[in-house]
Order: sequence, then structure tokens, then C-alpha cells
Amino acid sequence: MPRSAFDGLREDLGVSSDELADILGIPPRTLSRRTDRFKPDESERLLRLGSVLRKAADVLEDPEAVRRWMLQPKRALGGLTPLRCCDTEIGAREVEALLIRIEHGVFS
Repeated sequence: MPRSAFDGLREDLGVSSDELADILGIPPRTLSRRTDRFKPDESERLLRLGSVLRKAADVLEDPEAVRRWMLQPKRALGGLTPLRCCDTEIGAREVEALLIRIEHGVFS
């Protein structure tokens, strides 16, 4: 994945580079060296978060609503923010499942 993908996600979420790098498990020094492309494992984590954001955009239909939703703690996620849950594959799937419930009118 190109560095621009990281920068686009950061802008969409309105978070700092350090915060997004932490969620994606990319140390700050490594991030500073990634001026062109990310390695495969880093790219996979970027894609995972991008997939969740795409689903949130489909369900919530407003970029500002997506940003707020991703950054506010959710009871259904044990009080964590959806963004924080996306630091693992299992957490990202939980966030997607919550979005599907919202999409179908099952609020939890």
C-alpha cells in the first residue's frame, strides 16, 4: 500500500499520525521511514481499517457521522472506541458486526 493510503485514513478519521500508527501497530520510527510503500503486513492492517471505514460509510452515509462514530466509545464494544477495536482482526470483525446490526435496525 502506498503511504498516501495511510494519510487518507488519517485525514478521514481526523486523528494524528501517531494515534493511527499506534492502532495499526506501526512504531513511529518505522512510520517515518515509510515514505513510499508499506510492507505487506502493514498494508494488511491498513486494508483492514479501510474496510471497516467503508462499511461505516455505507451504513452511516455521512463522513462526519463516521468520524464521530469511530471515535466514541461503544457499550457494545466493552466501552472501547470502534477505532481502537480495529487494532486486531477479531476487533475489526466485531466492529463490522455492530455496523451490520445498526444497518438492520438492531441497536445494542
